[in-house]
Amino acid sequence: MLYQVKTTVLCGKPLDFATLEDIGAGRARPVADDGGMERVAAAHKVVAERVAMGLPVYGSNTGVGSMKDRLWTADDLAEFNNALVRAHHFGTGEFFAPAIVRMAIAIRVNTAMRGHTGCSPDLIRAFLALSEHDIIPAVRRHGSMGCADIGLMGQIASVLTGVGEAYYQGRLVSADTALAEAGLKPFVMQPRDALAALSVNAISFAAAVNVLREAAAAIRVLLVTGVMSSQALGASADPWRVAATLSTRGEALVGSWLYGQSGISDWPLPTAIHDPLSLRMTAQVFGAVVDTLLVAAGRLVEQTYLSDDNPVVIGGQVHSSGASLPLTTTLYIEAAQIAFSHAARNVLNRCILLSNGGRRNLSVNLVAPGEVATGLGPLMKLAVELYMRVQSLAVPLSAQSIVVAGGLEEEATFLPLIVERMETQVRDLRQLAAIEAMLSAQAIDLVGDQPQGIVKRAYDQTRSVSPMYLKDRPLSKEIEALQDAFTCHDLLRSFVALAPMPEFDDFFALDK
Repeated sequence: MLYQVKTTVLCGKPLDFATLEDIGAGRARPVADDGGMERVAAAHKVVAERVAMGLPVYGSNTGVGSMKDRLWTADDLAEFNNALVRAHHFGTGEFFAPAIVRMAIAIRVNTAMRGHTGCSPDLIRAFLALSEHDIIPAVRRHGSMGCADIGLMGQIASVLTGVGEAYYQGRLVSADTALAEAGLKPFVMQPRDALAALSVNAISFAAAVNVLREAAAAIRVLLVTGVMSSQALGASADPWRVAATLSTRGEALVGSWLYGQSGISDWPLPTAIHDPLSLRMTAQVFGAVVDTLLVAAGRLVEQTYLSDDNPVVIGGQVHSSGASLPLTTTLYIEAAQIAFSHAARNVLNRCILLSNGGRRNLSVNLVAPGEVATGLGPLMKLAVELYMRVQSLAVPLSAQSIVVAGGLEEEATFLPLIVERMETQVRDLRQLAAIEAMLSAQAIDLVGDQPQGIVKRAYDQTRSVSPMYLKDRPLSKEIEALQDAFTCHDLLRSFVALAPMPEFDDFFALDK
């Protein structure tokens, strides 16, 4: 059981990133609101009465998918509902992180609190018992098309019934072992419980929350390395002031932040009347990234309380629903992926400007004076590949066609796969940040700048891992070590403290 943690009351209202981060990290334990449980019970009564009359309720006393017309008798309901969750334990691949599974359980419970799901209150209590005792179902990543995470949620639902695997007290054990050691009994699914435990997108939403927060952290680091390289190149800060004054929300936010950083240090005089677009339009490029991330994250927060069940209970009636297709949220997440490709190109262009030399009398490949060396120019091969990797993962998936279940299921978003691709983009963006920081630190040393503020913090971190480049040396381990350093949330928190961007930082809880 978890001790010395706060409780978070789930009542069917939106769950913000800070709340979900606390739940995922195990710092908060979700509990159900009494009023929400009353709404759950009222909706379940509607379903139970219909089932008792022998009327069909999809997935409660009928089969699912291509077996939707099979009506089970009252004697078969317990066996059918328990078997249904086990039939959908078919996921494969690597396991999701425990934090994502904790968040998914909380999201599932929270969306039921509004009283439209029709499941039994006992199912909600069973989910919350997993959280109370920190039993974390082991959920393999592959098995959802993004129209209800049936193959993923099935792995959670099965643990409720004592089947499958779970992490308990730091060990991966069988579900029945975890339940027994925690003093819990396997849950017996009532009509509507099985599909309510299966047919939602809670895992996808939790994974998306996690990757969007990580993406926001990566973008904040890239903004820092962008200021670092802009100072080393002697970029004019004037366009940032213009963006802060005359641009749209994201551009103004980033422009104001960039311009503020340029005023902290002894910013060099511009080296050209007109900078290349990669310098002059940093606010526009990263403003678009910030804007798409905020919009996508906003839609995702909405998904944490809206019912995506099928069927649903409305006004005392059971209705068939299509809410398990989270297309709006998916499209905004895909838009963020496209924005990442623009950010990667922007970073690449700045890296090329640094390695080409010329500005502020920088040498080609940033070779130190008097040294016999090839220098940092070869790094551009890796930087170009990283850009192309980010770009290649920005192609939308959500419009791909698929037909399964006897032609009944022909719409999908592929949200879990989109999330997985974004995770790869974030990793590659972080490595680009490491390369930009390495090049920028070298240029700063060559021109003799004395960085201050957030540039100094980034410079010091870079030099603690990668010393000034004099003689040619292998860089593979240094790049990876610097990537790890810039991934560290302690460093991120120091960036946020030194140079806050409250509208962005607070939304994504980047100071946690």
